[in-house]
Amino acid sequence: MATQMEHARNGIITDAMRVVAEAEHQDAESIRERVARGVIAIPANVNHKNLRFGGVGEGLRVKVNANIGTSSTFPDIEPELLKLDEAVRCGADAVMDLSTGNHIDESRRAIIGHSPVMVGTVPIYEATVEAIKRHGAVVDMTVEDLLSTIEKQAKDGADFMTLHCGLTRNAIERLRKEGRVMDVVSRGGSFLTGWMLHNDKENPLYEHYDELLDICAEYDVTISLGDGLRPGCLADATDQGQISELLNLGELTLRAWDRGVQVMVEGPGHMPFDQIAANMKLEKQLCHGAPFYVLGPLVTDIAPGYDHITAAIGGTMAAVSGADFLCYVTPAEHLALPTIEDVHDGVMASRIAAHAADIVKGIPGAKEQDLAMGKARKILDWEAQMKLAIDPEYAKKKRGARNPEDEGACSMCGDYCAVEIVNQYMKK
Repeated sequence: MATQMEHARNGIITDAMRVVAEAEHQDAESIRERVARGVIAIPANVNHKNLRFGGVGEGLRVKVNANIGTSSTFPDIEPELLKLDEAVRCGADAVMDLSTGNHIDESRRAIIGHSPVMVGTVPIYEATVEAIKRHGAVVDMTVEDLLSTIEKQAKDGADFMTLHCGLTRNAIERLRKEGRVMDVVSRGGSFLTGWMLHNDKENPLYEHYDELLDICAEYDVTISLGDGLRPGCLADATDQGQISELLNLGELTLRAWDRGVQVMVEGPGHMPFDQIAANMKLEKQLCHGAPFYVLGPLVTDIAPGYDHITAAIGGTMAAVSGADFLCYVTPAEHLALPTIEDVHDGVMASRIAAHAADIVKGIPGAKEQDLAMGKARKILDWEAQMKLAIDPEYAKKKRGARNPEDEGACSMCGDYCAVEIVNQYMKK
């Protein structure tokens, strides 16, 4: 079975490409051409039957992902399915299952079966949990353990997978020589780093990359090349470890495209605001225009409880500068497993960041939404304002709680509403 990229290269416009073109208000042939070049990815596993197709990449609306999944502390899947529903209701374009609790297979299958949006996974998580059960330690995980987990998750319908293939021994050595405040903060990156250092061997995901590509090609899984050495604090941003890994990801991108496998590239992380634009442009250059998927970036380290805001600040700059996909950060980041309320706040903050970037990037329809809101505000049309709001229910709740029943100025200005005053005299 051909992948979306292979179809595109053969001049075939698939149903997925047509759906993406319609959703983005663009020409289907233009979508096909960019899928063929790899600058747009349409993560769509052939076994994800209820998927609503979405595209990520050049010239498209900036997409938002929400992370969900069980943990060893909270292993029940039902709350995660409720979070999935909330994320989709809030407008998330994708979810990632990061489950590490009991019954990982059942959790993943439930999420994929329940999700109308694309689903990502991180196979190293399950492979690590199973290695500890089977062998007693992460470092005793075998190559076969890892590859079989990847194939199982592909069969189950994962649309994209985070695979830390660019985390090599050379990159780790560069990181160690330069020194870092926080070393490795990626969970998958830490597992692989420990495995490599203990066994004195190269990263199996790098050494067996061709086998991974075969699996991904069979099920049309998009590889999301993970950033195992992403900076975990501002002091570690744009160092040799991060850039060494990025160079590897550029090489691996071309190898995947040669096999007809779609690619996204993952990026930082924690980063000072003034470094974000340069990092986005560097990724686009080194990774040949592949879609860029970023966590934040978080622009300060001192805001636990408010990291959805620090990430939205960085995410706007990242998306304006070339990032295509924002992974949300919730208020619980660095603190706890997120609640449903945290999921809501995280998705909304990232959607605001994405939309702000879409306006600057000239994405069809983005500027028009804001223009419509401006016109509704001019005539104090509250019904229209609520419909145009990015979070209508929250806006209605706020207005209803602090305003009189009659339609008119809000309680902030009351009788001294600037809009009403100017409207009155403009008419005269």
